[in-house]
Amino acid sequence: MLKKSFWLAAIAVLAIGILAACGGDKDKEESTKNAEETITIEASNFKFDKEEYKIPANKDVALKLENVDGNHGLMIEGEKVNIAGGSSDVVNLKPGEYTLRCSVPCGNGHADMVSKLVVE
Repeated sequence: MLKKSFWLAAIAVLAIGILAACGGDKDKEESTKNAEETITIEASNFKFDKEEYKIPANKDVALKLENVDGNHGLMIEGEKVNIAGGSSDVVNLKPGEYTLRCSVPCGNGHADMVSKLVVE
């Protein structure tokens, strides 16, 4: 009886976790639709398509990461932003310069996969 209760509880927790994860993606999709601007960043093996990207300060901007070659992610140093390839997230940043890095170990050139985000 105790084992059965344990398994039922474990399945319930798993189901709640799956449902919560699904809802989060929909909320993220809605927020990217409401962004004032969308910037697409293309990632290929060991580089982003531009050395520098510019976005407006204090405005909702959707950053979209497209994997052209390989599997990559995008993080902004010092911010809680980590975007998987093929998805996007909305940022609202203060003026300044931020470092973009690949957040998925993608091979020997991974450490060199860096770009700059200028927010003005």
